Parts: sequence; C-alpha cells; structure tokens
Amino acid sequence: MTRRELAHWARRPGQPLVALVFPVMLLLMFGYLVGGGRGVTGDYLDFLVPGMLVLTMAFGLEGTMLAVTQDLDRGVIDRFRSLPMTDGAVLVGRSVADMLQSAVGLALLTGVSYALGWRAHGGPGAYAAAAGLLLLLRFAMLWIGICLALLAGRPEMVQAVQILVWPAGFLSNAFAVPASMPDWLGTAVEWNPLSQTATAVRHLLGGPGGAPGHLWPAVLWPLALLAVFFPLAVRTFARLGR
Repeated sequence: MTRRELAHWARRPGQPLVALVFPVMLLLMFGYLVGGGRGVTGDYLDFLVPGMLVLTMAFGLEGTMLAVTQDLDRGVIDRFRSLPMTDGAVLVGRSVADMLQSAVGLALLTGVSYALGWRAHGGPGAYAAAAGLLLLLRFAMLWIGICLALLAGRPEMVQAVQILVWPAGFLSNAFAVPASMPDWLGTAVEWNPLSQTATAVRHLLGGPGGAPGHLWPAVLWPLALLAVFFPLAVRTFARLGR
C-alpha cells in the first residue's frame, strides 16, 4: 500500500511538490514580510523557525485526506476488501507514505532556515529529539485527518474539513508569544497541542521562548490524540463496507 502511494506521487509529482514548497513560502512570508513577533525576546528567526516546523507538521493533511476519499469514491476500497489484508492496511500504508513526505519536508524547511541564517543551538541529540517530537505530532494530526476524511466520505468535502486545520495552526504560539495576547486568547494558545510541541522544540534547539516543562506535554498530547483517532479511523473504515 505504501509503494502504491509513492507510485502515485511519481506519476503526479505536482501535489507533493506543492506540499513541500508551501511551508517554505510561509517561512519567507512571516520571516521577512510580516515578521516581528510581538513579545519575542531575542532573534525572531530563532523563535519563528521552530514554530514553522510545527505548522509544517499540521498543514498539508489534505493530500492524504483526498487520497482516502478518492479511493472510497471510485470503488478502489471495495477491490482491496477482496484481498487478504487487514482493515487498517490501506490506512497505515497511506500514513507511512505521508510520514516519508513529512520527513522530507522537515529536512527541506530546516535547510532553507539554515540558508536564511538560522542555527540550531543544541547538539545532534537535541535536534534528533526535536525531529522526533515533530514527526510524532504529524502522525497524530495525520490520523485525525484520516478519520475526518472517512467521516466526510467525498473528495469535495475535504477542502471544507481542511479549513478547520487553519484556526488550530494559527491559534498557537508559532508566530507570537501568548503573553502578548489578551488573557483569554493567550490561555487558549497555551493549551493548544501545537504550542506545546513548538515550545518544547524551541527549548531543544536553544531558541527564545523554549521551556523544558513542555517536553512531556509535547509527547503526551499526540499520544492521547492517537489513542482516540487511530482506533476510531480503523473502526470507521471497517464499517464502511458493512
């Protein structure tokens, strides 16, 4: 199933390329056009890059969501059901392909950030831990997207569902510190799982706004989301043909 998805990308490279370039455009836009970062102490690029790495893990779910709904809409899933495979194999194969693309996107954005002058102040172990937190967040977000795609059922509904990701992404501390916001908004931002990961990654990479107390929440939040949405997605998929 993973090879199938990678073969689709080879035949239609436009979609994965757009997904890789989009976070780079956001980094350049916020770093040079609307950058500034209210309440940030220190270099804003050091603050911004970990936040952008987190948003890269949250955005781009529509590719996986669209692939799942298209397979449902075209009857491909019905053919898979006639093969000796478990109900979750289709979804897991698609998620593995997405995680490979996410790892490439993470490396690409890191390389562009280095070209812009950003530097990770932690050692290789700290960067590996930060990458692990980012990919764990992506895996959790991915299964939320798969679950929503199965519930939506049709490709034309994916765009409407994907819009929900934007408020979650921008209602985080990716671009500004919560202390610079109104109290009620800052509290909501603090509780956002994306903010927990961003703060933990900033700590690991030595950027401003990092705090070691957010390391465990950055692990526990994605695991909690996976505990809910992974089995829900598999059960929803299994019931589609009944």
